[in-house]
Amino acid sequence: MAYSVLTENMCGIVAYTGNKPASPILIDGLRVLEYRGYDSAGIYVPGSGCYKAVGSVQDLVKALPGMLPGHAGIGHTRWATHGQPSTVNAHPHHDRAKAVWLVHNGIIENYTELRERLAREGHTFVSDTDTEVLAHLVGDAYERIHDLPAAVVEALALVDGTYGIAVMAEDMPDTIVTARFGSPIAIGIKEGEYIIASDAAPIVRHTRDVLYLKDGEYAVLSPEGYGVFSFKHEVLNRAPETVSYNIEDVQKGGHPHFMLKEILEIPTVLENTARGRIVMREGNAKLGGLTDAADILRETKCMIIVGCGSAYYAGMVGKLLIEDLTGIPVQVEVGSEFRNRPIVTKEGTTLVAVSQSGETADTLGSVREAKRRGIPTIGIVNVVGSTIARETDVGIYNHAGPEIGVASTKAFLSQLEVLALFALYLGRLRGLTQARGAEFAMEILRLPEKARTILSRREKIRRLAGEYLGYDDFLYIGRGYNLPTAYEGALKLKEVSYVHAEGYGAGEMKHGPIAMIDEVFPTVAIMPSDSTYAKMRSNVEEIRARNGPVIAVATEGNTAIQDLVDDVIYIPDTKECLTPILANIPLQLFAYYTGIMRGLNVDRPRNLAKSVTVE
Repeated sequence: MAYSVLTENMCGIVAYTGNKPASPILIDGLRVLEYRGYDSAGIYVPGSGCYKAVGSVQDLVKALPGMLPGHAGIGHTRWATHGQPSTVNAHPHHDRAKAVWLVHNGIIENYTELRERLAREGHTFVSDTDTEVLAHLVGDAYERIHDLPAAVVEALALVDGTYGIAVMAEDMPDTIVTARFGSPIAIGIKEGEYIIASDAAPIVRHTRDVLYLKDGEYAVLSPEGYGVFSFKHEVLNRAPETVSYNIEDVQKGGHPHFMLKEILEIPTVLENTARGRIVMREGNAKLGGLTDAADILRETKCMIIVGCGSAYYAGMVGKLLIEDLTGIPVQVEVGSEFRNRPIVTKEGTTLVAVSQSGETADTLGSVREAKRRGIPTIGIVNVVGSTIARETDVGIYNHAGPEIGVASTKAFLSQLEVLALFALYLGRLRGLTQARGAEFAMEILRLPEKARTILSRREKIRRLAGEYLGYDDFLYIGRGYNLPTAYEGALKLKEVSYVHAEGYGAGEMKHGPIAMIDEVFPTVAIMPSDSTYAKMRSNVEEIRARNGPVIAVATEGNTAIQDLVDDVIYIPDTKECLTPILANIPLQLFAYYTGIMRGLNVDRPRNLAKSVTVE
């Protein structure tokens, strides 16, 4: 479905009520959430007013008169897919009496009809957003029944779409109502204090006790306590979870950018992703989240892997891994295409959804369509408590820790490793020998140290990025397991340096792309010493014959390649099916250094958000 409204995409919500001044806590939370949205920001504190600014959270700080009186408030940092950022479009939004204020992440699909109806009833609007309509609906109900939770539920019953919201009333200055449907809401719980946010990152410096709202639930919070309810106003008794990371995990740790910090965390992430999941004596992977689906997976006849962006490229590698180790035919689909066309499946199909955030709208839509058709679903996600994690039948967590940089680095590599473990697990269910499984598992365990070797050479990659800084076009080529690496490498360069780059199958060069090659169009060739090496070398020779500069990503010990290409980045030897995990690391570094040398904010590339939670 296409939307004509000004949609709110991957925005950040924070709210607080307790015994401390609210505005510093709100600002601090918005800074942590700024990776979710950064075209405008705003806060509302009852009795002190609402303040908004176009730009970053720092621009909002400059607009404030100082610390605002008040011990409760709501805040928002916005990223919109349509319309110009402006103070009137920034959140929080209010009803016509300025009695009710709210912040919202999601989209109101029937925004146009509701706005037209309210306009006929005498409402006027100051913004172009769908969110303002929701504020008016809550305000109207609150004016009639003067019960804020009931007014919120009544208003939400009128809307179609997705939302995570936090709502306050001017005459109830310590109370916050929050609700969710399709957009995440986490509540940090502490004695006499509560902090609400779009994810746990702003919460963990205050408390590790976090309660995640489920779809169709709302919570009422004040310093006196909190309650969680269904939209039918049923009391829900659910204990909070203890999150396993702290605020240091979401700070830069002395590095200039989150992107570099997260690339340097890759060896640890690879260790964490595999920790406790390999049973060497059995040559198997132990994936507890799949225990209940073992019988289904043993009989599965085909698989569909669904993802968006980097997760889609991870799925392409996963397809080859699963087919190689199990013989199960696998198709890989882009979520936005899969969910919006007739699904042709056969009996025995299983769907695997890959998403770092666990909130990607098109991937989630694909899961829901599969479930509607009775297809078993598996989630591979990084965020505990996310919607895809809850809605899939079974799943596997990445254990990559929070990833703040918009361009996925460590989480993408953890997805590749999870898919390798998944393929091993499936293979052992379906006849893969213990010896072959143990050999494969041992090589997975060696990956962290090999990743450290690559990272120890990052200074060379930095120099290489400087040497190629003047080029405006790049071609990335690969074959087999490293065709997805070519796609992902080109994507990273585009994302963080705004340099035009294309990923292409090396075998397709003579079918058109080679026409573009000349002395100012460099090629990055991913060509480890594997079954595709001879053909890759032939492709590179064709490029060199046309004066195209070539950077090769090659296996250590291959000195012959130096006579063919202009520059070489070496990676340690590993099994062919695991080379994408190592080959992507230098490509991430190359993109990172290119971006910072161009003076760009690599953590928050223009026009992008960390995950796309609406269409």
